Amino acid sequence: MMKPLRDVGLVGYGAYVPRYRISAEEISRVWKMGEDNLHLEEKAVPGLDEDTTTIAIEAARNALRKAALDPSKLSAVWLGSESKPYSVKPTATIVAEAVGATPHTMAADWEFACKAGTEAMQAAIGFVGSGMADYAMAIGADTAQGKPGDQLEYTAGAGGAAFVVGPKGESMAYLEGSHSYVTDTPDFFRRPNQHYPTHGNRFTGEPSYFTHTIMAARALMDELGYGPEDYDRVVFHQPNSKFPVRVAKRLGFVEEQYRDGLLVPYVGNTYAASSGIGLAAVLDKAEPGERILLASYGSGAGSDAFSFVTTECIARGRNPIPQISDYVGRRREIDYAQYARHRGKLMMY
Repeated sequence: MMKPLRDVGLVGYGAYVPRYRISAEEISRVWKMGEDNLHLEEKAVPGLDEDTTTIAIEAARNALRKAALDPSKLSAVWLGSESKPYSVKPTATIVAEAVGATPHTMAADWEFACKAGTEAMQAAIGFVGSGMADYAMAIGADTAQGKPGDQLEYTAGAGGAAFVVGPKGESMAYLEGSHSYVTDTPDFFRRPNQHYPTHGNRFTGEPSYFTHTIMAARALMDELGYGPEDYDRVVFHQPNSKFPVRVAKRLGFVEEQYRDGLLVPYVGNTYAASSGIGLAAVLDKAEPGERILLASYGSGAGSDAFSFVTTECIARGRNPIPQISDYVGRRREIDYAQYARHRGKLMMY
């Protein structure tokens, strides 16, 4: 188990989900892929003027408002994503500038597929926990792409979640410990100059998602001396609506523990933001003294598991700062033609 020498926690959090939605039924209408793909209702689609940067900025601003923190006090702004707008230029510097954290701060982009956001969170916890910084921000944001007609197109959504890590005494939820589990498992990848990712089909469930998520979560619980009954709420990475439910049940959790963090039917798989958006949704409803288990997953492959306990500060800033439910409810449905335009799927020569 990993635990910093200095007690830390989440002193602020925020999220953002674009308003545009395309239904799974509409994608199925175009590609005639059958009813099996309709277990998701819809997914979030970025607008023409939205990308990973703008999404991350909105999430970061919400997090800072909840933390009631002067952004100049951030010693680091770290952004995890697999859909950065630049191949060579950090996105984190743009976000740090936009929120007012520059120039006396660190900024960097992190990569590890869908767990890039929690990878940044681990680093922020270590940075603050070591005493090198008082506050650091970790963001997971993505505008995921799926090849037209591919299974991924049903789930590849867009969104972002940001967390300010700081001293335990100021936290909305303090950290009890974390555990990471990583192997070289080629279940999902995208080579240079390849526009759409490739998935490893039979590898995506076992030995990838389920093995890594279960091993990380179970190891953390064992090290803390906890069982499923000790947690009030749990959040898992959501590549689809089936996997997180199956992994929760295999670990011994019941629906009332994972229900509030299950957002994928309405926003899709937001990749590096997926588990973060789920955590934000859970924190939006949590009461003081609740124990929360978070377990991310990233292809390649790995999982980061965290155990948090909410404090008396958990309700700070809930109004008027938008909650996840506000973003989910604020929607505008588009058809496949609009979706193809928004996502740049039409190439003109």
